[in-house]
Amino acid sequence: MNSQLIDSLGLKLGANGLPYEIPMHPKLVHLTLGLFIIAILFDIAGALFPLEKPIFKFLGLTAIRSGFFDVGWYNLLAAATVTFFTVAAGFFELLLANPPIDQKSDWGLSAPLTMLLHGLGGVLLLGIIVAMTVWRGLQRYHWRKEASRQVQWIYLLAGIAMLGILYIHGTLGGHMGSEFGIHNTAAGLLRQGENPNLLLK
Repeated sequence: MNSQLIDSLGLKLGANGLPYEIPMHPKLVHLTLGLFIIAILFDIAGALFPLEKPIFKFLGLTAIRSGFFDVGWYNLLAAATVTFFTVAAGFFELLLANPPIDQKSDWGLSAPLTMLLHGLGGVLLLGIIVAMTVWRGLQRYHWRKEASRQVQWIYLLAGIAMLGILYIHGTLGGHMGSEFGIHNTAAGLLRQGENPNLLLK
């Protein structure tokens, strides 16, 4: 980002290239991931409840099928909400990034291309998570309201496929921090010729 624009906004950037010590995007990403994964796993557990029921009985656990679907629905709703903030924080931090140009990741991608793919992928994944939430809501409140299995099998397969897509997308984000040192305090200090061991005590 243009240094004059940063100055006009009154942002004082630290060694990690951000106006705050710890990047917000990775924290929100892990919240989004956790909520989405729990949503899909609990919906799978609810769908397979007849197979699990003897196990719960043997263990002395009281569980009702609708409880699994409740956890799945509310976690997916929370994931969709949090993902808006995750993408917003990601784009803010992306705008402040100063990536190395001459370096390639393990996947053979340059830092600018990795940033572009991760940014566009984040918007696409936001759209998919919101669409899946609408789909899940229609199943819960309209299509399968009276059914004991609240979710369709195709929905669960889409959720499992999304877990794989999230893994690939997350790996791109991991490359930005670990391989390119974007918003990584120690990497930023090393690029400036400073010793992080002395400055970060």
